[in-house]
Amino acid sequence: MGPPPDAATSKAPLHPTIVKKKLCLVGEEGVGKTSLIRRFVTGMFDDAYVRTLGAVATKRTIDLADSPLGPVQVDLVILDITGKRTFLDLFQEAYFKGAAGVLGVFDLTHRRSLDDLAPWIDGVREEVGRVPVVALGNKADLREKVEVHEREIGTVLGSRDVRTMKSSAKTGENVDDAFLGLTREMLAAR
Repeated sequence: MGPPPDAATSKAPLHPTIVKKKLCLVGEEGVGKTSLIRRFVTGMFDDAYVRTLGAVATKRTIDLADSPLGPVQVDLVILDITGKRTFLDLFQEAYFKGAAGVLGVFDLTHRRSLDDLAPWIDGVREEVGRVPVVALGNKADLREKVEVHEREIGTVLGSRDVRTMKSSAKTGENVDDAFLGLTREMLAAR
């Protein structure tokens, strides 16, 4: 039996830092919040519309080697909130508390959904402060039906300090980029 290993020279395996973050998806009904979550968490898309009642929490663990904190494992809790404005007014404190970031979603094929997104973003920030926000113009795959253009997005959301992207839950366009990019921003704002 040899001498015990010297503690100064033995190397323990390096483990990434584990961080828990809450991300809220907000926007009016029918803009595709649930479909975006499903695409991000499972990689799948379903054409069937299922209305979210109240709020639904989903979890995904993400390993990021290139985060602002170095290698990190993020336990991401994604809160899908019904698109009813009365819900925002009644329950904003309960559901937004602890949110580290917001994914605001509007439908590129319905102009009004962009205007309606601003109060959602403002509501979350009233509750939790100036957390990072990404605004997703969803349904980019329906190019022939697009009603919302870059200039209008800038006019409505420009003063809110949000990053904007176009996405498609159906094709997967920019879905992972939006969630992962926002996660990195949440870690940097830590």
